[in-house]
Amino acid sequence: MECRVLSIQSHVVRGYVGNKSASFPLQVLGFEVDSINSVQFSNHTGYSHWKGQVLTADELHVLYEGIRLNNVHQYDYVLTGYTRDTSFLEMVVDIVQELKRDNPNLVYVCDPVLGDHGSMYVPQNLYPVYKNKVVPVADIITPNQFEAELLTGKTISTEKDAVEVMDLLHAMGPDTVVITSSDLPARLGDRFLVSLGSQRHVRPDGSRTTERVRLEVPKVDAVFVGTGDLFAAMLLAWTHHYPNDLKMACEKTFSVMHHVIQRTISYAHELAGPGRRPSPPQLELRMVQSKADIEDPAIVTEATLIS
Repeated sequence: MECRVLSIQSHVVRGYVGNKSASFPLQVLGFEVDSINSVQFSNHTGYSHWKGQVLTADELHVLYEGIRLNNVHQYDYVLTGYTRDTSFLEMVVDIVQELKRDNPNLVYVCDPVLGDHGSMYVPQNLYPVYKNKVVPVADIITPNQFEAELLTGKTISTEKDAVEVMDLLHAMGPDTVVITSSDLPARLGDRFLVSLGSQRHVRPDGSRTTERVRLEVPKVDAVFVGTGDLFAAMLLAWTHHYPNDLKMACEKTFSVMHHVIQRTISYAHELAGPGRRPSPPQLELRMVQSKADIEDPAIVTEATLIS
């Protein structure tokens, strides 16, 4: 059966970020993707220069209205990422709520982009909108440690803290929470970072159970743009294919990330030459070249179940 995603994210002419990072991998995995571009830029903002336009909340509403008037607004998933505007974010929430009224089984996948490493890189006034309006209507969220702590008001110092934070996030709304990166010590050593996931299931008798996983992911000494967008898209895809197996969904998702990043870093170093740091254009994700790995990733990151 056809599965259709409405993806509301940024667009770049050159490179991979936002919808450019999410659409191709989802299409490769059999999803129909309808894209609304929250911005249209020449390239991502890590380059020396960038130009482009930003979509307003009203313009977003006009585009959605056009889809609705033609009665082609039947979606299975909504996917959103980075935004800097509160009114735009509130319009996204309105659209998600309306689509959920039409299809109560719709799944909203949200990367609540607020900041990292102790500081916010979006305006402060987005925080209450995410906490009070976005997260409560989301079904799957992919915060990093800083964002998970900010949304719950609880610090993560141990794995037990992380489990409690994920439980607090569940209580806010989402049934699936993946903390994409954390500062917890990895058992495999300091060249790895720890990611954690938690998924609530409802048994046939109506009782609830929670599956929790831990993964240790190799660190890479480079700054990539668009990886968070790819991650959220892959988690959408693999939780769709493995709806009751978070362990497998995470293994597939993190393994895709590993293959794409390794291919990208190898190519970037080749272009840059010995001893030189790759530039932003050289570090654009090798997405098309990774098609086979996106479709059927060899599992290189294994998850362990935690209690």
